[in-house]
Amino acid sequence: MYTSYVAIGDSFTEGVGDVLPDGRVRGWADLVAAGLAAAADEPVLYANLAIRGRKLAPIVGEQLDAALTLHPQLLSINGGGNDIMRPKVSIDDVAAQTSVAVSKAVDAGIHVLLLSGANPSDNLPGGRTMQRRGDELADRVRATIPEHGVTFVDNFADAGLRDLRYWSVDRLHLNAFGHARVASNVLTALGVPVPVAWQVDEVAAQSPLGRRAPSPAYYREYVLPWIGRRLTGRSSGDGRVAKLAELTPVDPQIVF
Repeated sequence: MYTSYVAIGDSFTEGVGDVLPDGRVRGWADLVAAGLAAAADEPVLYANLAIRGRKLAPIVGEQLDAALTLHPQLLSINGGGNDIMRPKVSIDDVAAQTSVAVSKAVDAGIHVLLLSGANPSDNLPGGRTMQRRGDELADRVRATIPEHGVTFVDNFADAGLRDLRYWSVDRLHLNAFGHARVASNVLTALGVPVPVAWQVDEVAAQSPLGRRAPSPAYYREYVLPWIGRRLTGRSSGDGRVAKLAELTPVDPQIVF
């Protein structure tokens, strides 16, 4: 059982889309920390260094270096989603950066939780390109995973997670149910019980939202601003810092 856990990544790991009543975001990594704490006989410490909008280089550079100084027993690594959404990207380069980061953490004696993000390609304009690039990246990364010291969770291949009921209104980030499903995938892969109280699939199944074509308002509110940031070199994470920079005791009684 892991009693210290650090997460690094982008908006997926920060928890964007799973918004609490006070405006803070939660997300799958927070839920995994709570699941670890609920199953442990001693306190579990947790830090989340992820920042939305980050490409892979600063994740496996700045964030990884900061994570290693915390000496966690478990480190989750996810990144590359923002890279493969750019017009031009080298999948081999993204996979190579990921492999180096994983090896660096494993060599430091840390168990690595390596996971892919969920697959948004059914819901987004240009989804076929996202599907192809995501599949290529998953294949490349899977081929370089060390035999020991790594748990790989392939959320991109989770067909059920593609259902629109797991996604927020921007169709790019998971909603609360989607993040909880990812947390369930992770805990299961780690051999940790998934809290029954979450009832993730049961609650999501009650949602009346099915697959709907994007409306003109969707393009105005989400697509055009995203294009504008790309053209001007801005990021949704500009000026933001990690939401939990230091290892902090986890409350296992998280409410879903």
